[in-house]
Amino acid sequence: MDGNRVFGPRPVLLGHRGCGRGTVNGYLENTLESFLAAVDMGIDWVEVDVRRTSDDRLVVAHNPANTDGVFYADITATEAEALDLDTLLSALPSMVGVDFDVKTSMEDATRSRARSTMGQLAAVARRESSRRPLLISSFDPGALDIARELAPGVPRALLTWLDFPIGQAVAAAGHLDVQVLAPHWGSLRPNGVESRELHRPLEYVVSTVHASGREFLAWCPGLDFARQLLAAGVDALCVNNVPKFLPALRLATSAA
Repeated sequence: MDGNRVFGPRPVLLGHRGCGRGTVNGYLENTLESFLAAVDMGIDWVEVDVRRTSDDRLVVAHNPANTDGVFYADITATEAEALDLDTLLSALPSMVGVDFDVKTSMEDATRSRARSTMGQLAAVARRESSRRPLLISSFDPGALDIARELAPGVPRALLTWLDFPIGQAVAAAGHLDVQVLAPHWGSLRPNGVESRELHRPLEYVVSTVHASGREFLAWCPGLDFARQLLAAGVDALCVNNVPKFLPALRLATSAA
């Protein structure tokens, strides 16, 4: 195996926000219970949303504000009532990989690089990189550049949004200093932005990403499309509903 690979010789599955988005099997997303349940089920990696609070703590939360409309950037970690990132990392076994999905905030525009959300995560990522497989991902190319500067040994992934034109995503990742392209699965089939005649075959898209020296992580496909992606040669899938996807895809990932 190439020692520079992020995911290894076979496709891996990442549990989205633990066991999956929302509530899965009674486990609420982005809670310690959800992450540990996914580990108990045998997941390879977990995807962890990271946000910064007003007191420079990192918490696990997807949206910029809580359900009351209070922004995490405006409150302390105690007030946020969200899972503390260090608490999660201490509880996760070291064989479980972690994909930090870093959610930059508007306020990062006024901070130095070192004091931004990604800057705060860099020290955590450097520490954790000696303990477990890691990936830093973000929709924000500027944040990925901060990660390159402050945590240079940790692989990086460019995330692209729903129905983002896949040709642009592949080209962008090929000329950014990232190791992984991570598009939403909706970009890989006809959608409201690109109709069928504008889409290359999945195998062509994946092979082009590989030819550019990057690995391919698709996020949140349905089960049938997940099987198509694995057949096309993707390196990783970030999945919702771990208890459903893991047994259904285990044979496909082990045989690849």
